[in-house]
Amino acid sequence: MNNEDDYRFLRLADALTALNQRVNLIGVIVEYGTPTRSKGTDWFCSLKIVDESYNVRGLLVNIFAETQQKLPQAQESGDIIQLSHVVMKCHNQEAYALYDKRFSTFALYEGKYSESCSPYQFSSKFQPRNQDMELVVRLRKWADSFQLDTVSKESVLLRELKEGKCDYLVCKILHMSQVNDNEWMLFIWDGTDAPPLPIQYELKSEKENPLPLQLEPQPLARDILCKFPTAGSILRVSVNQRNVKLNIPSLTAGRWVTFFNLMFEVRGSFWHGFLTSSTKVRFIPNEDLNIIEREKNFEKRMRSKFDRMPFTSFPWPGRITDFYDEVDRVPVVTLMDILTYQQVTAKFKCIVRVVAALPWEVKDFRSPDGTYCVRLTLEDSTGRIQAYVYGDDGEVFFEGNPPTDVLIRKWNTLLGVAKADSGAVIENAPRNPPWIVCCIKSYRVDKSDVWKSRRYRIFNTKLVC
Repeated sequence: MNNEDDYRFLRLADALTALNQRVNLIGVIVEYGTPTRSKGTDWFCSLKIVDESYNVRGLLVNIFAETQQKLPQAQESGDIIQLSHVVMKCHNQEAYALYDKRFSTFALYEGKYSESCSPYQFSSKFQPRNQDMELVVRLRKWADSFQLDTVSKESVLLRELKEGKCDYLVCKILHMSQVNDNEWMLFIWDGTDAPPLPIQYELKSEKENPLPLQLEPQPLARDILCKFPTAGSILRVSVNQRNVKLNIPSLTAGRWVTFFNLMFEVRGSFWHGFLTSSTKVRFIPNEDLNIIEREKNFEKRMRSKFDRMPFTSFPWPGRITDFYDEVDRVPVVTLMDILTYQQVTAKFKCIVRVVAALPWEVKDFRSPDGTYCVRLTLEDSTGRIQAYVYGDDGEVFFEGNPPTDVLIRKWNTLLGVAKADSGAVIENAPRNPPWIVCCIKSYRVDKSDVWKSRRYRIFNTKLVC
Protein backbone atom coordinates (compact mmCIF):
# COMPACT_ATOMS: atom_id res chain seq x y z
CA MET A 1 0.00 0.00 0.00
CA ASN A 2 1.57 3.27 -1.11
CA ASN A 3 1.16 6.65 0.58
CA GLU A 4 -1.65 7.73 -1.75
CA ASP A 5 -3.65 4.65 -0.87
CA ASP A 6 -2.80 4.77 2.81
CA TYR A 7 -6.20 6.20 3.70
CA ARG A 8 -8.27 4.61 0.98
CA PHE A 9 -10.97 2.33 2.42
CA LEU A 10 -12.24 -0.39 0.13
CA ARG A 11 -15.75 -1.70 -0.02
CA LEU A 12 -15.76 -5.29 1.18
CA ALA A 13 -16.86 -6.55 -2.24
CA ASP A 14 -13.85 -4.83 -3.83
CA ALA A 15 -11.47 -6.13 -1.18
CA LEU A 16 -12.28 -9.71 -2.23
CA THR A 17 -10.26 -9.19 -5.43
CA ALA A 18 -7.25 -7.60 -3.71
CA LEU A 19 -5.56 -10.85 -2.71
CA ASN A 20 -2.14 -10.59 -1.03
CA GLN A 21 -2.51 -6.82 -0.75
CA ARG A 22 -2.77 -4.59 2.29
CA VAL A 23 -6.13 -2.86 2.46
CA ASN A 24 -8.19 -0.66 4.77
CA LEU A 25 -11.70 -1.83 5.63
CA ILE A 26 -14.66 -0.72 7.70
CA GLY A 27 -17.71 -2.83 8.48
CA VAL A 28 -20.46 -3.80 10.89
CA ILE A 29 -19.59 -6.75 13.16
CA VAL A 30 -22.22 -9.49 12.88
CA GLU A 31 -20.30 -12.43 14.33
CA TYR A 32 -17.28 -13.07 16.53
CA GLY A 33 -15.43 -16.18 17.60
CA THR A 34 -14.26 -17.05 21.07
CA PRO A 35 -10.70 -15.83 21.65
CA THR A 36 -8.21 -18.67 21.95
CA ARG A 37 -4.45 -19.18 22.05
CA SER A 38 -2.81 -19.74 18.70
CA LYS A 39 -0.31 -22.52 18.12
CA GLY A 40 2.38 -20.05 19.15
CA THR A 41 2.25 -17.50 21.96
CA ASP A 42 -0.38 -15.17 20.46
CA TRP A 43 -4.09 -14.88 21.07
CA PHE A 44 -6.49 -15.27 18.16
CA CYS A 45 -10.11 -14.44 17.35
CA SER A 46 -12.19 -14.18 14.20
CA LEU A 47 -14.86 -11.67 13.21
CA LYS A 48 -17.36 -11.42 10.39
CA ILE A 49 -18.19 -7.99 9.05
CA VAL A 50 -20.64 -6.65 6.49
CA ASP A 51 -21.20 -3.43 4.59
CA GLU A 52 -23.60 -2.27 1.88
CA SER A 53 -21.59 -4.07 -0.81
CA TYR A 54 -21.22 -7.46 0.90
CA ASN A 55 -23.91 -8.29 3.44
CA VAL A 56 -25.06 -11.84 2.83
CA ARG A 57 -22.18 -14.07 3.93
CA GLY A 58 -19.98 -11.44 5.54
CA LEU A 59 -16.20 -11.16 5.31
CA LEU A 60 -14.13 -13.20 7.75
CA VAL A 61 -11.36 -11.33 9.59
CA ASN A 62 -8.71 -13.32 11.49
CA ILE A 63 -6.98 -11.29 14.19
CA PHE A 64 -3.81 -12.07 16.16
CA ALA A 65 -2.54 -10.17 19.21
CA GLU A 66 0.02 -10.63 22.00
CA THR A 67 -2.69 -10.84 24.71
CA GLN A 68 -6.39 -11.47 24.88
CA GLN A 69 -6.96 -7.91 26.10
CA LYS A 70 -5.47 -6.52 22.87
CA LEU A 71 -8.05 -8.30 20.72
CA PRO A 72 -11.17 -6.34 19.68
CA GLN A 73 -13.85 -6.52 22.40
CA ALA A 74 -17.13 -5.70 20.65
CA GLN A 75 -19.71 -4.53 23.18
CA GLU A 76 -22.97 -4.26 21.29
CA SER A 77 -24.86 -5.74 18.38
CA GLY A 78 -23.96 -3.97 15.15
CA ASP A 79 -20.85 -2.20 16.42
CA ILE A 80 -18.45 -0.95 13.75
CA ILE A 81 -14.81 -1.91 13.33
CA GLN A 82 -12.27 0.08 11.33
CA LEU A 83 -9.32 -1.99 10.10
CA SER A 84 -6.14 -0.60 8.58
CA HIS A 85 -3.35 -2.48 6.79
CA VAL A 86 -4.94 -5.90 6.88
CA VAL A 87 -3.85 -8.43 4.23
CA MET A 88 -6.37 -10.15 1.99
CA LYS A 89 -5.80 -13.89 1.84
CA CYS A 90 -7.61 -16.92 0.42
CA HIS A 91 -8.26 -20.33 1.97
CA ASN A 92 -10.40 -23.08 0.46
CA GLN A 93 -11.43 -20.66 -2.28
CA GLU A 94 -12.80 -18.16 0.24
CA ALA A 95 -11.24 -14.75 0.73
CA TYR A 96 -10.60 -13.41 4.22
CA ALA A 97 -8.72 -10.53 5.85
CA LEU A 98 -5.67 -11.22 8.03
CA TYR A 99 -4.84 -8.80 10.82
CA ASP A 100 -1.10 -8.81 11.49
CA LYS A 101 -0.13 -7.41 14.90
CA ARG A 102 3.12 -6.00 13.45
CA PHE A 103 1.47 -3.42 11.20
CA SER A 104 -2.36 -3.73 11.27
CA THR A 105 -4.57 -1.50 13.45
CA PHE A 106 -8.21 -1.40 14.49
CA ALA A 107 -10.74 0.88 16.15
CA LEU A 108 -14.17 -0.05 17.52
CA TYR A 109 -17.13 2.35 17.40
CA GLU A 110 -20.61 2.08 18.85
CA GLY A 111 -23.20 0.98 16.31
CA LYS A 112 -26.12 2.48 14.51
CA TYR A 113 -27.94 3.99 17.50
CA SER A 114 -24.96 5.92 18.88
CA GLU A 115 -24.04 9.57 18.47
CA SER A 116 -20.55 9.14 19.87
CA CYS A 117 -17.76 10.26 17.58
CA SER A 118 -14.92 8.47 19.34
CA PRO A 119 -13.85 4.83 19.29
CA TYR A 120 -14.35 3.00 22.58
CA GLN A 121 -11.41 0.67 21.91
CA PHE A 122 -8.46 0.91 19.55
CA SER A 123 -5.09 -0.71 19.04
CA SER A 124 -1.91 0.96 20.24
CA LYS A 125 -0.73 1.93 16.74
CA PHE A 126 -4.08 3.33 15.61
CA GLN A 127 -3.89 6.92 14.29
CA PRO A 128 -7.29 8.68 14.27
CA ARG A 129 -8.07 11.04 11.41
CA ASN A 130 -10.83 13.55 10.79
CA GLN A 131 -12.24 11.45 7.97
CA ASP A 132 -12.85 8.49 10.28
CA MET A 133 -16.16 9.76 11.57
CA GLU A 134 -17.48 10.36 8.05
CA LEU A 135 -17.00 6.67 7.31
CA VAL A 136 -18.59 5.64 10.60
CA VAL A 137 -21.62 7.92 10.14
CA ARG A 138 -22.15 6.63 6.60
CA LEU A 139 -22.05 3.04 7.79
CA ARG A 140 -24.39 3.79 10.70
CA LYS A 141 -26.96 5.25 8.30
CA TRP A 142 -26.78 2.16 6.12
CA ALA A 143 -26.96 -0.19 9.11
CA ASP A 144 -30.06 1.61 10.38
CA SER A 145 -32.11 0.15 7.51
CA PHE A 146 -30.14 -3.07 7.06
CA GLN A 147 -31.83 -6.36 7.94
CA LEU A 148 -29.30 -9.16 8.20
CA ASP A 149 -30.55 -12.67 7.48
CA THR A 150 -29.25 -13.79 10.84
CA VAL A 151 -31.07 -17.08 11.28
CA SER A 152 -30.12 -20.02 9.11
CA LYS A 153 -32.83 -22.30 7.78
CA GLU A 154 -30.95 -25.01 9.64
CA SER A 155 -31.12 -23.21 12.99
CA VAL A 156 -32.18 -25.37 15.92
CA LEU A 157 -34.80 -24.63 18.53
CA LEU A 158 -34.24 -25.80 22.09
CA ARG A 159 -37.06 -28.29 21.64
CA GLU A 160 -34.93 -30.01 18.96
CA LEU A 161 -31.77 -30.45 21.03
CA LYS A 162 -29.57 -33.53 20.77
CA GLU A 163 -26.33 -34.41 22.49
CA GLY A 164 -23.19 -33.27 20.68
CA LYS A 165 -22.51 -30.24 18.54
CA CYS A 166 -25.32 -27.82 17.75
CA ASP A 167 -24.43 -25.98 14.55
CA TYR A 168 -26.89 -23.07 14.80
CA LEU A 169 -28.82 -22.12 17.91
CA VAL A 170 -30.76 -18.86 18.13
CA CYS A 171 -31.58 -17.87 21.70
CA LYS A 172 -31.97 -15.06 24.18
CA ILE A 173 -29.52 -14.57 27.02
CA LEU A 174 -31.57 -14.09 30.19
CA HIS A 175 -28.82 -13.93 32.78
CA MET A 176 -25.13 -14.50 33.41
CA SER A 177 -23.46 -15.43 36.65
CA GLN A 178 -19.88 -16.13 37.65
CA VAL A 179 -19.63 -19.63 39.10
CA ASN A 180 -16.00 -19.33 40.18
CA ASP A 181 -12.82 -17.46 39.23
CA ASN A 182 -12.59 -19.19 35.86
CA GLU A 183 -16.15 -20.12 34.96
CA TRP A 184 -19.27 -18.23 33.94
CA MET A 185 -22.73 -19.61 33.31
CA LEU A 186 -25.14 -18.25 30.71
CA PHE A 187 -28.89 -18.81 31.05
CA ILE A 188 -30.43 -19.05 27.57
CA TRP A 189 -34.03 -19.39 26.32
CA ASP A 190 -36.04 -19.33 23.09
CA GLY A 191 -39.60 -19.92 24.31
CA THR A 192 -39.71 -23.65 23.50
CA ASP A 193 -39.34 -26.70 25.74
CA ALA A 194 -36.16 -28.78 25.63
CA PRO A 195 -36.85 -32.53 25.22
CA PRO A 196 -37.33 -34.38 28.52
CA LEU A 197 -34.38 -36.64 29.28
CA PRO A 198 -34.24 -40.22 30.53
CA ILE A 199 -33.21 -40.24 34.18
CA GLN A 200 -29.91 -42.12 34.39
CA TYR A 201 -29.83 -42.01 38.14
CA GLU A 202 -30.38 -44.77 40.69
CA LEU A 203 -33.31 -44.21 43.03
CA LYS A 204 -31.36 -45.60 45.95
CA SER A 205 -28.84 -42.74 45.62
CA GLU A 206 -31.34 -40.06 46.59
CA LYS A 207 -30.56 -40.07 50.32
CA GLU A 208 -26.79 -39.68 50.08
CA ASN A 209 -26.59 -37.94 46.72
CA PRO A 210 -29.89 -36.18 45.88
CA LEU A 211 -30.74 -35.48 42.28
CA PRO A 212 -29.84 -31.78 41.81
CA LEU A 213 -32.53 -29.15 41.41
CA GLN A 214 -30.29 -26.98 39.22
CA LEU A 215 -26.88 -27.11 37.53
CA GLU A 216 -25.47 -24.01 39.19
CA PRO A 217 -23.84 -24.55 42.62
CA GLN A 218 -26.39 -22.33 44.40
CA PRO A 219 -29.99 -21.50 43.45
CA LEU A 220 -30.47 -18.15 41.81
CA ALA A 221 -31.84 -15.36 43.97
CA ARG A 222 -35.59 -14.91 43.85
CA ASP A 223 -35.32 -11.40 42.36
CA ILE A 224 -33.42 -12.89 39.41
CA LEU A 225 -35.85 -15.77 38.93
CA CYS A 226 -38.76 -13.34 38.90
CA LYS A 227 -37.30 -11.71 35.77
CA PHE A 228 -37.29 -15.00 33.87
CA PRO A 229 -40.10 -16.14 31.53
CA THR A 230 -42.36 -18.66 33.25
CA ALA A 231 -42.73 -20.93 30.20
CA GLY A 232 -40.05 -22.45 28.00
CA SER A 233 -36.84 -24.17 29.06
CA ILE A 234 -33.98 -22.11 30.46
CA LEU A 235 -30.74 -23.91 29.64
CA ARG A 236 -27.40 -23.42 31.33
CA VAL A 237 -24.31 -22.88 29.19
CA SER A 238 -20.88 -22.95 30.84
CA VAL A 239 -17.98 -20.79 29.76
CA ASN A 240 -14.65 -21.95 31.18
CA GLN A 241 -12.46 -18.87 30.96
CA ARG A 242 -9.32 -20.97 31.27
CA ASN A 243 -10.03 -22.51 27.89
CA VAL A 244 -12.31 -19.98 26.20
CA LYS A 245 -11.71 -16.26 26.64
CA LEU A 246 -15.16 -15.08 25.67
CA ASN A 247 -15.90 -11.37 25.80
CA ILE A 248 -18.33 -11.69 28.70
CA PRO A 249 -19.39 -8.00 28.83
CA SER A 250 -20.75 -8.28 25.27
CA LEU A 251 -23.24 -11.00 26.28
CA THR A 252 -25.62 -8.84 28.25
CA ALA A 253 -28.97 -10.04 29.57
CA GLY A 254 -31.80 -9.51 27.13
CA ARG A 255 -29.63 -9.95 24.03
CA TRP A 256 -30.58 -12.35 21.26
CA VAL A 257 -27.65 -14.20 19.72
CA THR A 258 -26.85 -17.09 17.42
CA PHE A 259 -24.37 -19.63 18.72
CA PHE A 260 -22.43 -21.60 16.14
CA ASN A 261 -20.83 -24.90 17.16
CA LEU A 262 -22.19 -24.93 20.69
CA MET A 263 -21.79 -28.28 22.46
CA PHE A 264 -24.49 -30.00 24.52
CA GLU A 265 -24.26 -32.89 26.95
CA VAL A 266 -26.42 -34.36 29.72
CA ARG A 267 -25.34 -33.58 33.29
CA GLY A 268 -27.41 -34.52 36.33
CA SER A 269 -30.24 -35.41 33.92
CA PHE A 270 -30.15 -31.77 32.76
CA TRP A 271 -29.30 -30.43 29.35
CA HIS A 272 -25.97 -28.63 29.68
CA GLY A 273 -24.27 -26.49 27.05
CA PHE A 274 -20.67 -25.40 26.94
CA LEU A 275 -18.54 -23.23 24.70
CA THR A 276 -15.43 -24.51 22.98
CA SER A 277 -12.65 -22.83 21.05
CA SER A 278 -14.66 -23.40 17.84
CA THR A 279 -17.82 -21.72 19.16
CA LYS A 280 -18.81 -18.46 17.49
CA VAL A 281 -21.44 -15.93 18.41
CA ARG A 282 -23.48 -13.75 16.11
CA PHE A 283 -25.30 -10.74 17.47
CA ILE A 284 -28.96 -10.43 16.46
CA PRO A 285 -30.71 -7.08 16.70
CA ASN A 286 -33.98 -7.20 18.66
CA GLU A 287 -35.87 -5.87 15.64
CA ASP A 288 -34.85 -8.87 13.54
CA LEU A 289 -37.96 -10.42 11.97
CA ASN A 290 -37.01 -13.89 13.16
CA ILE A 291 -36.78 -12.68 16.76
CA ILE A 292 -40.09 -10.84 16.48
CA GLU A 293 -41.67 -14.11 15.30
CA ARG A 294 -40.25 -16.05 18.25
CA GLU A 295 -41.46 -13.50 20.76
CA LYS A 296 -44.87 -13.38 19.11
CA ASN A 297 -45.19 -17.16 19.37
CA PHE A 298 -44.26 -16.99 23.04
CA GLU A 299 -46.82 -14.27 23.74
CA LYS A 300 -49.45 -16.43 22.07
CA ARG A 301 -48.38 -19.34 24.24
CA MET A 302 -48.73 -17.28 27.40
CA ARG A 303 -52.32 -16.30 26.50
CA SER A 304 -53.41 -19.89 25.94
CA LYS A 305 -55.06 -21.99 28.65
CA PHE A 306 -53.17 -25.12 27.59
CA ASP A 307 -49.89 -23.96 26.04
CA ARG A 308 -48.11 -23.74 29.38
CA MET A 309 -48.23 -27.52 29.33
CA PRO A 310 -44.92 -29.15 28.36
CA PHE A 311 -44.94 -29.67 24.59
CA THR A 312 -44.29 -33.40 24.93
CA SER A 313 -47.30 -33.87 27.23
CA PHE A 314 -49.84 -33.00 24.51
CA PRO A 315 -52.67 -33.57 24.04
CA TRP A 316 -52.91 -34.51 27.75
CA PRO A 317 -50.97 -36.76 30.12
CA GLY A 318 -52.07 -40.36 30.46
CA ARG A 319 -54.38 -41.22 33.35
CA ILE A 320 -51.65 -41.85 35.93
CA THR A 321 -53.20 -39.49 38.50
CA ASP A 322 -56.59 -37.97 39.15
CA PHE A 323 -57.91 -35.07 41.22
CA TYR A 324 -61.17 -33.67 42.57
CA ASP A 325 -63.65 -32.09 40.18
CA GLU A 326 -63.41 -28.60 41.69
CA VAL A 327 -59.88 -28.11 40.32
CA ASP A 328 -60.72 -29.44 36.87
CA ARG A 329 -61.20 -25.94 35.47
CA VAL A 330 -58.14 -24.46 37.18
CA PRO A 331 -55.52 -23.55 34.51
CA VAL A 332 -52.25 -25.44 34.38
CA VAL A 333 -49.17 -23.50 35.47
CA THR A 334 -45.45 -24.28 35.28
CA LEU A 335 -43.00 -24.88 38.11
CA MET A 336 -41.44 -21.52 37.26
CA ASP A 337 -44.87 -19.95 37.82
CA ILE A 338 -44.83 -21.51 41.29
CA LEU A 339 -41.25 -20.46 42.07
CA THR A 340 -41.92 -16.85 41.10
CA TYR A 341 -45.45 -16.53 42.50
CA GLN A 342 -45.86 -13.29 44.43
CA GLN A 343 -47.33 -14.89 47.55
CA VAL A 344 -45.72 -17.49 49.80
CA THR A 345 -48.84 -19.61 50.26
CA ALA A 346 -50.91 -20.63 47.25
CA LYS A 347 -52.39 -23.61 45.38
CA PHE A 348 -51.54 -24.70 41.84
CA LYS A 349 -52.18 -27.37 39.24
CA CYS A 350 -49.17 -28.59 37.24
CA ILE A 351 -48.11 -31.18 34.70
CA VAL A 352 -44.83 -32.69 35.90
CA ARG A 353 -42.66 -35.80 36.00
CA VAL A 354 -41.51 -37.49 39.21
CA VAL A 355 -37.76 -37.87 38.65
CA ALA A 356 -36.65 -38.90 42.19
CA ALA A 357 -38.13 -39.85 45.55
CA LEU A 358 -37.10 -40.28 49.19
CA PRO A 359 -37.66 -42.87 50.48
CA TRP A 360 -37.74 -44.83 47.26
CA GLU A 361 -39.02 -48.18 48.57
CA VAL A 362 -42.73 -48.50 49.34
CA LYS A 363 -42.07 -50.26 52.64
CA ASP A 364 -40.59 -47.03 54.02
CA PHE A 365 -43.36 -44.64 52.97
CA ARG A 366 -44.90 -44.47 56.44
CA SER A 367 -43.26 -43.23 59.60
CA PRO A 368 -43.36 -45.41 62.75
CA ASP A 369 -46.71 -43.87 63.73
CA GLY A 370 -48.21 -44.83 60.35
CA THR A 371 -48.07 -41.35 58.75
CA TYR A 372 -47.22 -41.09 55.07
CA CYS A 373 -44.08 -38.99 54.49
CA VAL A 374 -42.49 -39.12 51.03
CA ARG A 375 -40.46 -36.44 49.26
CA LEU A 376 -40.83 -36.29 45.49
CA THR A 377 -38.58 -34.39 43.08
CA LEU A 378 -40.84 -32.91 40.41
CA GLU A 379 -39.69 -31.68 37.01
CA ASP A 380 -41.23 -29.88 34.07
CA SER A 381 -39.69 -27.99 31.17
CA THR A 382 -38.99 -24.93 33.35
CA GLY A 383 -37.31 -26.41 36.43
CA ARG A 384 -37.42 -28.78 39.40
CA ILE A 385 -38.78 -28.59 42.93
CA GLN A 386 -39.14 -30.98 45.85
CA ALA A 387 -42.68 -31.58 47.10
CA TYR A 388 -43.88 -33.76 49.98
CA VAL A 389 -46.69 -36.31 50.07
CA TYR A 390 -47.61 -36.15 53.74
CA GLY A 391 -50.27 -37.25 56.21
CA ASP A 392 -53.86 -37.18 54.97
CA ASP A 393 -52.65 -35.98 51.55
CA GLY A 394 -50.66 -39.22 51.40
CA GLU A 395 -53.76 -41.24 52.21
CA VAL A 396 -55.46 -39.60 49.23
CA PHE A 397 -52.43 -39.90 46.94
CA PHE A 398 -51.83 -43.62 47.59
CA GLU A 399 -55.56 -44.37 47.98
CA GLY A 400 -55.30 -45.49 51.58
CA ASN A 401 -53.32 -48.63 52.24
CA PRO A 402 -53.37 -50.75 49.04
CA PRO A 403 -51.74 -54.19 48.84
CA THR A 404 -47.96 -54.01 48.56
CA ASP A 405 -47.83 -55.50 45.06
CA VAL A 406 -50.40 -52.98 43.81
CA LEU A 407 -48.51 -50.07 45.36
CA ILE A 408 -45.19 -51.27 43.90
CA ARG A 409 -46.75 -51.49 40.43
CA LYS A 410 -48.19 -47.97 40.69
CA TRP A 411 -44.95 -46.62 42.12
CA ASN A 412 -42.82 -48.11 39.31
CA THR A 413 -45.20 -46.64 36.74
CA LEU A 414 -45.01 -43.19 38.36
CA LEU A 415 -41.20 -43.23 38.38
CA GLY A 416 -40.88 -44.64 34.86
CA VAL A 417 -38.98 -47.75 35.97
CA ALA A 418 -37.93 -49.82 32.95
CA LYS A 419 -39.41 -53.30 32.63
CA ALA A 420 -38.68 -56.31 30.47
CA ASP A 421 -41.37 -57.91 28.29
CA SER A 422 -41.90 -60.36 31.13
CA GLY A 423 -42.78 -57.49 33.46
CA ALA A 424 -39.62 -57.83 35.54
CA VAL A 425 -37.81 -54.64 36.54
CA ILE A 426 -34.60 -53.98 34.60
CA GLU A 427 -31.98 -53.03 37.18
CA ASN A 428 -29.91 -49.86 36.64
CA ALA A 429 -31.75 -49.02 33.39
CA PRO A 430 -32.56 -45.35 32.61
CA ARG A 431 -36.02 -44.32 33.75
CA ASN A 432 -38.53 -42.43 31.64
CA PRO A 433 -41.14 -41.00 34.05
CA PRO A 434 -44.52 -40.17 32.47
CA TRP A 435 -46.16 -36.76 32.62
CA ILE A 436 -48.76 -36.52 35.37
CA VAL A 437 -51.23 -33.91 36.58
CA CYS A 438 -50.97 -32.97 40.25
CA CYS A 439 -52.06 -30.26 42.64
CA ILE A 440 -49.36 -28.47 44.62
CA LYS A 441 -49.66 -26.09 47.55
CA SER A 442 -46.90 -23.88 48.92
CA TYR A 443 -46.47 -23.01 52.59
CA ARG A 444 -43.85 -21.67 54.98
CA VAL A 445 -42.31 -23.26 58.07
CA ASP A 446 -40.70 -20.15 59.58
CA LYS A 447 -42.65 -16.92 60.09
CA SER A 448 -39.44 -14.93 60.49
CA ASP A 449 -38.18 -15.90 57.00
CA VAL A 450 -41.16 -16.90 54.91
CA TRP A 451 -39.47 -17.05 51.50
CA LYS A 452 -36.41 -19.00 52.57
CA SER A 453 -38.57 -21.46 54.50
CA ARG A 454 -41.08 -21.93 51.68
CA ARG A 455 -41.96 -25.59 51.03
CA TYR A 456 -44.30 -27.52 48.73
CA ARG A 457 -46.80 -30.36 49.23
CA ILE A 458 -48.89 -32.43 46.86
CA PHE A 459 -52.59 -32.44 47.74
CA ASN A 460 -55.93 -33.31 46.23
CA THR A 461 -54.19 -35.83 43.93
CA LYS A 462 -54.42 -39.62 43.80
CA LEU A 463 -52.33 -42.23 42.02
CA VAL A 464 -54.75 -44.29 39.90
CA CYS A 465 -52.56 -46.04 37.32
